[in-house]
Amino acid sequence: MNEHKPLLTYDIRTAMEVSQNPYQGEYKRVLCVCSAGVLRSATTAVVLSQKPFNYNTRSAGVEFYALIPVTEVLLEWADEIVCMTKEHENKLKLITEKSIKCLDIPDSYEYRNED
Repeated sequence: MNEHKPLLTYDIRTAMEVSQNPYQGEYKRVLCVCSAGVLRSATTAVVLSQKPFNYNTRSAGVEFYALIPVTEVLLEWADEIVCMTKEHENKLKLITEKSIKCLDIPDSYEYRNED
């Protein structure tokens, strides 16, 4: 079985340019991660981007079918990384040494579900 690696490789200079973008403001940058980067992580990103948090957020996925896969650029950009399950956390620990917060949110929620 051919296993797809969710991490795309980019030139580190590109990552530094993204992380130093002056138009992003001084807000904490939070990368929200789930499997596909579409439902749970996108919802978490919306919640964390609003009051009272007002974080600068992005969502991404760790699986090969992710709409926006986790990349070195996103990992470099993030001040903080949150993920939805221990499985996501374990995959992220293989590709970054940054601290990861697991929210333990199962894959049973739709985008912007209020629960």
